[in-house]
Amino acid sequence: MRDLSGVHPPVATPFGEDGELALDAFDSNLREWLSHPIAGIVVAGSTGEAPLLDRRELCALVETTAARIGDRTLTVGTGAESTREVISVTREVADLGADAVLVRSSSYYLKAMKPGVVRDHFLAVADASPVPVVLYHIPQFVPVHLTPDLVGRLVEHPNIIGIKDSSGDLRNLGQLVEACGRDAQVLVGSGALLYAALEAGAVGGILGVAVVATRSCCQIFDAWREGDHRRAGAMQERVAPLHKRLVAEGGIAAVKAALDRLGLYGGPTRSPLKPADDAKLAMVDAALEAAVLGVSA
Repeated sequence: MRDLSGVHPPVATPFGEDGELALDAFDSNLREWLSHPIAGIVVAGSTGEAPLLDRRELCALVETTAARIGDRTLTVGTGAESTREVISVTREVADLGADAVLVRSSSYYLKAMKPGVVRDHFLAVADASPVPVVLYHIPQFVPVHLTPDLVGRLVEHPNIIGIKDSSGDLRNLGQLVEACGRDAQVLVGSGALLYAALEAGAVGGILGVAVVATRSCCQIFDAWREGDHRRAGAMQERVAPLHKRLVAEGGIAAVKAALDRLGLYGGPTRSPLKPADDAKLAMVDAALEAAVLGVSA
């Protein structure tokens, strides 16, 4: 099983004013993120505006990251509505250098997504994928609940190595840890819960806030691993409000505005998402000032 322990920023996707990928800016951002002791990079996660990318763009992002990441883990979001499309995209990004894929459930035909249907979807992907599969539980965007019982059955498949839990519910995360046992690893999706999740048995996190507070998120993980719980807790208290304001409340536009404020490239959001207005920009500035931290802090 590939070790997923540590912090994995789900990196933002930069677009130019013409709406096209800004790959030079993306590569520059990668250099900064990879200057910190992160465990890996996640391309095409929710923070990366995954549903708004086409296949050509996804592949370009994966190729750019694979050329830069070295021996750290490159995880790529390959969720789609049809099992066939997930398998096709997964095989393509694996050929381009992905080490693992992050796969959400199909949800458009929500009433049809019974546990057996969801199980068969993930097992078919795991059977066909040339790289390990990480399940993605994000009920606020994909209203298909990956219950601990279902996850426990899924992780019996040798190619399903973990789950990212973005429910924000520590009790649920603890149940997932118990369900996964030694068969798989649990990653938390909320930057406000990293320390508590580690204490509950998670091995790390895929954290939107780590895109703008990379060093601080790594410090929480490192302090916890070293047994310095006081320091880990103190760092968590600084990061949690930043997660709440920028990620949970502000969304993609706030994260991108924060990157611009911190000297990286955030750039515009992709339509139909709207850029940060003056009120949101003021909120971003206040949150960064209050946290006294950032990508290089």
